[in-house]
Amino acid sequence: MQKPSLELQLQTLPDGPGVYQYYDKDGKILYVGKAKNLKKRVSSYFNKVHDRAKTNVLVKKIVTIKHIVVPTETDALLLENNLIKTLQPRYNINLKDDKSYPWICIKKEPFSRIFSTRRMVKDGSEYFGPYTSFKTVNTILDLIKELYPLRNCNYDLSASNIESGKFKLCLEYHIGNCKGPCEGYESLENYQKQVDAIRNILKGNFKNSLKDFKKLMMDLAQNMQFEEAQKIKEKIEVLENYQSRSTIVNPKITNIDVFSIVSDEGAAYVNFLQISHGAIIRSHTMEIKKKLDETDEELLELAIVELRDRFKLLSKEVIVPFTVDLGEAIKVTVPQLGDKKQILDLSIRNAKFYRIEQLKQLQIVDPDRHTNRIMAQMQKDLRLPVEPRHIECFDNSNIQGTNPVSACVVFKDGKPSKKDYRHFNIKTVEGPDDFASMEEVVYRRYKRLLEENQPLPNLIIIDGGKGQLSSALKSLDALELRGKITIIGIAKRLEELFYPGDSVPLYLDKKSETLKVIQQLRNEAHRFGITHHRDRRSKEALNSSIESIPGIGEKTMLTLIQHFKSVKRLQLVSEKEISDVIGASKAKKIVEFYKARTEQKPT
Repeated sequence: MQKPSLELQLQTLPDGPGVYQYYDKDGKILYVGKAKNLKKRVSSYFNKVHDRAKTNVLVKKIVTIKHIVVPTETDALLLENNLIKTLQPRYNINLKDDKSYPWICIKKEPFSRIFSTRRMVKDGSEYFGPYTSFKTVNTILDLIKELYPLRNCNYDLSASNIESGKFKLCLEYHIGNCKGPCEGYESLENYQKQVDAIRNILKGNFKNSLKDFKKLMMDLAQNMQFEEAQKIKEKIEVLENYQSRSTIVNPKITNIDVFSIVSDEGAAYVNFLQISHGAIIRSHTMEIKKKLDETDEELLELAIVELRDRFKLLSKEVIVPFTVDLGEAIKVTVPQLGDKKQILDLSIRNAKFYRIEQLKQLQIVDPDRHTNRIMAQMQKDLRLPVEPRHIECFDNSNIQGTNPVSACVVFKDGKPSKKDYRHFNIKTVEGPDDFASMEEVVYRRYKRLLEENQPLPNLIIIDGGKGQLSSALKSLDALELRGKITIIGIAKRLEELFYPGDSVPLYLDKKSETLKVIQQLRNEAHRFGITHHRDRRSKEALNSSIESIPGIGEKTMLTLIQHFKSVKRLQLVSEKEISDVIGASKAKKIVEFYKARTEQKPT
């Protein structure tokens, strides 16, 4: 039977919630997605040209559309998550996690053992976690060991085995780490009370354990058992110290999960904090590589479903930076103030630090990928038709209205290309006129590139506001380059970016990498221009002083400057010192010239 056409498949899609799957001509899965309305969502892929090239490529490959209808949006979200992990489509983000995280197990047995494990066995035992590092697990187990003397043997301590005297006390009993339940020295009831207290600590609730220890300490002190009371006091201090390092918000905030996201052009970083009794009992950040142009909302929804499943989270409320759709069973809170906003900010900060750490590692390990990411980000931020692999920035310098010059610096792949830097001495403009100077240098620069068949830049940055930008545009118009090169102006005061014909400036995030590259370009152009301006002023001052000496040419002048460094010093040295450098004849002319000038000065 012949496959129905895409048009027919689209027309017959239902209007309700569900999950759709795209397949290519060979029957390979390309993409899985969820939708509130299957017909509208799937049709949107085919009725427009997408901004992202990858999305357009995906659409061209789609031959078959399959769908699964589900009762609610929540079911769609869960099913999408499961299908992505099971089918691993090429164009979906990768939610698969190969790590096996550690858990803390309270074994279902008489006199329960408590230990760490990477395997969950469905035998009725309780598992707390998973934790994202063994360091955290070991810290908690050390805390438990200091507070409660539990057994660590693997004997079957059934009532019949204990009564029959099957087991003997070991070293752990004699050094005080265990109270000897194997020989009946500790009752099951008393042991399980300790396990209950540990269960509360693992849930982040320290209140009951502190209360019980403080009562025991007072009882021991009243009975004159001061050494035992001191030991309990030390346990209280250990527990309070651990609690103070965990608690960062109001203890009334309990059983809440916090999720935040930080993203760039190529990846997103989702941080998750689990809060119980005001304490962070778990933190984890995951990196999601973008496949298509997924929004932060879409990525965060998928990540929340995945993390709740991975870490077996059962909380009824989540805190997020913006509204997400997680179904009716979960309360979604977007805090603006107070303790909940504080904990959200902490989560965002964790995501940002994780991103910076990953990018630093990437820059060292794979510099090409780092460059590609920045170029893609700049293209998006600056709304460019292509990546700005070749950028040129112009800056004018005319300090106190003298010696007007202009500088052009060139960045390739986001880095300075100093061999391509150029200086311009202003030729056609009289006096300090920044607008006319900018028009001249931009025209000269690109007229020459065109004549020499040199590659043109992808982006031109003009250091200045609307006036300088308009002047540069006149030159591009004259060379018929308008529309072939993107040109923008950057105003110094507020870092405003101006586009031709757009009255409203663009403001970039002050911490964005795009703005940092632009600022580096602007600062480099300013430095390069000022250096040239100073050199020109110094040379002109020396020229005016030395060139007026009869019989002294340019070559002699340069030799004198290189040797004596300044005109002032030249005037102070002896005739012999000068003759050693340029010969007796010329030395005599210079000495006589300065002597005559000194005699002419009024006394």
